[in-house]
Amino acid sequence: MDTRSEIREFLTSRRARITPEQAGLRTYGHGPRRVHGLRREEVALLAGVSIAYYTKLERGDTSGVSETVLDALACALQLDEAERTHLFDLARAQHTTARPRRRRSPQRIRPGVQRLLDAITAPAMVRNGRMDILAANQLGRALYSEMFANPRLPVNSARFTILDPRATTFFVDWEHAADDSVAVLRGEAGRNPHDPQLTDLVGELSTQSEEFRTRWARHDVRYHDTGKKRLHHPIVGDLELTFEALTLAANPDLTMFAFTAEPSSKSEEALNVLASWTATLAEAEPATLSDR
Repeated sequence: MDTRSEIREFLTSRRARITPEQAGLRTYGHGPRRVHGLRREEVALLAGVSIAYYTKLERGDTSGVSETVLDALACALQLDEAERTHLFDLARAQHTTARPRRRRSPQRIRPGVQRLLDAITAPAMVRNGRMDILAANQLGRALYSEMFANPRLPVNSARFTILDPRATTFFVDWEHAADDSVAVLRGEAGRNPHDPQLTDLVGELSTQSEEFRTRWARHDVRYHDTGKKRLHHPIVGDLELTFEALTLAANPDLTMFAFTAEPSSKSEEALNVLASWTATLAEAEPATLSDR
């Protein structure tokens, strides 16, 4: 991916969303403003840099930029923590050599990680930054049975969410799920812009989905480390679950997700029914869940 254009479009999109009033700036004159959000000179003023220097940055040239300036720019544009990290990632990626060392995520997990997943009673799975699902326990596969129904490997959460028609029924709030998926991929593109598999995935989704193209153009990024999932499961119906994400210390590119329901809730009851159904199915057909 072209880091220069990524930086340019990210800064432009963040500048466009902030009004002078939100930035605490006084405006003069009664005529309409020609730009959405802040002008370049207003961002430069807020960040404490010259207009010429900010213009250089917004054109995608971060050569020689210091962390202090990036921090000031993040404050001026009111970036949240995920957006600030993304800005630093983009600047760092631009400073790599012509042939950057490609950081490859593992394609398989260690046996110990699978044993840990199997020991967890809650639905759980391990995912890389491209949103490939590399492993799951039985209840995790059962919970996301619609996603695992696709025989294409590795199973990819973003591909399922954006391209599989079953996703619009499975996710009660599909719009939010799609926003999250694209924002996660956008963040990964900043961290690892030279990953050819990520580039291929983004190209595939862009070619096949206008919904993806629209969201990708927004340059939104966000963390996906905790929150709620509202799902409509084909076996047990509606579920509202809380998820927590944990980075694997030995493989920091990999994240484990676990899903739980509020105690004594209908969702907990439905999750227990799903667990019983999964256990019964596993006893009757041991290969059903493990061989997909």
